[in-house]
Amino acid sequence: MLQEAKARTIALQHRMKDRGIRCAVFTDESSIAYLAGFWGYLGIEFGRPTLLVVHADEAPIVITPFMESEMVGEMTWIDDVRVWDDIGQRTWGHALAGALGGKPNEIWVERGTIPAIVRNHLDDTYPGVPLKDIALVLGEMRMIKSPFEISVMKEAGQIAGAMMAAAHGSLAVGAQEYESALAVIDAGSRKAARFLTDKGWDRFVSPMIHNLQILQSGKDTSMVHRRASVRRYERADPVYFCFCNMAQFKQYKLGFDRMFHVGEVKDDAARVQEAAIAAQQAAIAVIRPGIQAQDVAAAANAVYSERGFETGYRTGRSIGVAYLEAPELKAGDTTILQAGMTFAVDGGISIDGVTAGRIGDSIVVTETGYDYITDYPRELLVTEA
Repeated sequence: MLQEAKARTIALQHRMKDRGIRCAVFTDESSIAYLAGFWGYLGIEFGRPTLLVVHADEAPIVITPFMESEMVGEMTWIDDVRVWDDIGQRTWGHALAGALGGKPNEIWVERGTIPAIVRNHLDDTYPGVPLKDIALVLGEMRMIKSPFEISVMKEAGQIAGAMMAAAHGSLAVGAQEYESALAVIDAGSRKAARFLTDKGWDRFVSPMIHNLQILQSGKDTSMVHRRASVRRYERADPVYFCFCNMAQFKQYKLGFDRMFHVGEVKDDAARVQEAAIAAQQAAIAVIRPGIQAQDVAAAANAVYSERGFETGYRTGRSIGVAYLEAPELKAGDTTILQAGMTFAVDGGISIDGVTAGRIGDSIVVTETGYDYITDYPRELLVTEA
């Protein structure tokens, strides 16, 4: 992992030189993980920033709180790790000024994700210095996954498959939604642990599956992102599981969704779910290098229209070390698909207060078409009574 991260940083430095970019400051956790090989576990903005400063012609610099420095130093390949304290003269602003090396003519940052505290500091400390967006430069690199990255994502896919099997097995009349969520966490964590050791960099990777389970059942399935509750399943209930904020491994995040029906499925619910599956499969069927991202969405939208449904959903999104990367599979995105791109591809229909139909998988674009990263039956799923 660390050699891969180092190679990415060197590649980024070459791109920066080609564009005349002298220095960039990264603050997004996914970007820092991609380039420096480390991340925090809280995922919470406490106003205590960690920064990665990449110079085109010099070694990169990590700036991190003192209390995180031991772990960061062990996780990253970068030698220059500078620490800061909450009190006294060793502030993060002081450390950043040292890393920037005097007043720059311009500062390249991730404009869409930079924390307000950092943006305000730069505006106040360097008035008149333009802040330019490095996100597109790094984003071009992140679009195409290396064989190593795809192998990690396929491990994440196996973990996600174990989670979905546990979700399926948890469904029974009278069982509660939160019990399904617990089963998912347990199965996924146990599967992830099988890919890890307690040696070297691996020892910093937690196998624990976390975040709140997106799960709705009954008429609430139309709500899309409701969390698991104490509601008890009833016969013929549709039950929706979304793992888009849970199916991840070594910072690589997948999209993966399935809809189940408890004991039996009503005709109307079956019609909606079968339309969602057909739309997703139509979209995936056209994926190959050379087509535009919007063409994938058009294939799904044609199915919705034929079956009498409308959808406001995009058909998919690029996935990687962030939950949302570029491009997106939606009308207006003319990005040309290339081998090595990875996407979450969805079929989705909501009928407010009644039911829904949903399915989602992660795929990788190959030289001749696509391969699935996630795998679970793509059909009407009805549990045993």
